[in-house]
Parts: sequence; C-alpha cells; structure tokens
Amino acid sequence: MATTLRYKPFGTRTGLRVSELVLGTANFGTAWGGHGADPDEARRIFDAYADAGGNFLDTANGYQEGQSEAFLGDLLTGRRDEFVLSTKFAVKTDASSGILVTGNSRQAMVSSVEASLRRLKTDRIDLFWAHVSDGVTPLEEIVRGFDDLTRAGKILYAGLSNFPAWRVARAATIAELRGAVPIAGIQVEHSLVQRATEQELIPAAQALGLGVVAYSPLGGGVLTGKYRSGEATDRRDEAWAGAGFQPENSPQRTAIIDTLIDIASEAGVTPGEVAIAWVAAKGALPIIGPRTLAQLETNLAAASLALAAEQVARLDEVSALPLAYPYTVLEDPRILDLITGGKFDRIDVSATPVA
Repeated sequence: MATTLRYKPFGTRTGLRVSELVLGTANFGTAWGGHGADPDEARRIFDAYADAGGNFLDTANGYQEGQSEAFLGDLLTGRRDEFVLSTKFAVKTDASSGILVTGNSRQAMVSSVEASLRRLKTDRIDLFWAHVSDGVTPLEEIVRGFDDLTRAGKILYAGLSNFPAWRVARAATIAELRGAVPIAGIQVEHSLVQRATEQELIPAAQALGLGVVAYSPLGGGVLTGKYRSGEATDRRDEAWAGAGFQPENSPQRTAIIDTLIDIASEAGVTPGEVAIAWVAAKGALPIIGPRTLAQLETNLAAASLALAAEQVARLDEVSALPLAYPYTVLEDPRILDLITGGKFDRIDVSATPVA
C-alpha cells in the first residue's frame, strides 16, 4: 500500500505545516566519489516523495559540492510553491571555498545565501540553517544576519544545526528580545545509536517551541541491519570517508540492533522502518536520505508504522545512556523530596520542559 504522509506544525514559532518525513538530498549528486544519485534517479526519488505528500526538502551548500542544490533547482521548476525548501551555510562548497565564505559570520552568510539562490534557481530560501557552530561568531551577529536576510526577502525562517543547547537557547532569547526573526528550529543527529541529543538539545527545543529535525535516524545505515547480513552493496561505512556512519562497535550497539531486528520481525517490517519510526515517536521530524528509489520506498513505509508502547520501551531501555550531570542530582529522589516538601510523587508536571 502506498504511503501517504501526514503534516505537522513546525514548532510553535511558525505557521509552517511540514510533512512528517523530511527528504534529505545529500545523495543528490555524484561529486563525493560517485556515492550518490544521478539526475534521473534523483528525479525519481523526488517525484515519489512528492507523490506521497512530502513537502519538506533539506539540502546544503556543501552537499556533493553544490550538485545537490543544483539538482533541486532543476527539480523544483514549475512547482516551487509546493515545498518548504531548506538549505544551509557555514561549510565549504568545494575546494575553492576559502576562509571568508565559511563559518558563521554575516559575510559568509550573505555570500552563501546568494550562491545557494543561484544554484536552487529561486528567489527565496524558506528555512536557512547555520550548518555547524564555528565557536567564534557571536550569536548577536548570527541573529542579526538572519534578520537582515529575512527583511531583504532572501529567507523566511532561520534555524541552527549542530549547535550546543546553550547557544541555541541564547540565540532564541536574543531574537525574542530584539524582535528579530525567531529561531524556528534545530537540526540534530538523533537515533538509537546517538541519543546524547536527548540530554540537552531536545528538551531545550521543546521548552523554546522550536521544531526538531533529526538527521541520520539510521545511524548511517547500521540500523538497517544490512551490515549484519554481509549483503550490503551500498556501503556507507566506506563512502564519504565514513562520515556519518555509526559502527556496531560496542556490546550495547549489538544489543540495540538485535532488539531492532526482533521488533521488526514481530511487526513484519524492516529494521530500518522501526529505527525511523522510533525517532518520529520521540517528536522529531526524521530526515530520510535515500540514494535510490527502492531505499526511499522503504524509508517512507516507516510513516505507516505505529510502534506499540511496549516496543518503544524495549528500544528505550536497550539504547539508554547513563544519566549526565546535573540530572544525576535533579532526578535523585532525595533531592526531589527536599525541593517538594516530600510531595514530589503527588505533583502533576507538564510533559513539556519549562524554559
């Protein structure tokens, strides 16, 4: 049965209605050593995603040395207003990109947005992400840069990708207090083999009303189980110098994949579908990044999978990380007793964190 995607509000600071699965296009192009989709396969993937109701596209200036954006520019011809188009700045596009066009500075931001608009063949970017925190550019400059681009009509919304939670919170607060374009969302790595995101970043986003987009929900492919069978021909562990691949390199990760395979067998689906559905069950919008139409179809099927609470609990338990400070203190029953006068078990608390 064909998958029909549903739509969700993107956080509480925008009126955007986006599809529950995001199409990541890092595989649109072949500049990264040939690991990617040629224009014909990219079109098949794009059309099938759109036919399923998908409307949220994710790319970046650096994906496939700009080919990803260029492919999307061609694919969007005549149907631009059917999609939320997001791209990023901060990293090199190709070997010619120098120090002044990389990082988070306003100079890099402006240079990158103009080049992306040309490759994408559009007059605006719907959601513009700072791809990676450079640790140098003040957040006041980033927020002001986003606001200037919004007022100029170059972008509509702004977001932060791969930023620490404290920088996200500060940027959102600066934007709010100055009446600038809000920080609309965060993009983070999140999967059963990368749950550190849940310690600070996801609670911060929930408390601040930001949308959460999760990349690598399959751990770079390890959560499909294909590396177990020895039948993998599309080897992400070997492509892109292994970037984004999470290996099965610990007893816990082995247990996670075992549990995934068991639950997939129970549900009559693939382990990858279970892995994507688990990320979605945590409230994020998973980015699927297929290289082939067959991969897209399997990824899309995850939207039709409703995991039982017991199955989510099993996956939560096997993939749990040790509690980190300060939560080792804040969730200690002795501390809870001290700060509630002994009545913490009788207090009804909202599931949404408080900022």
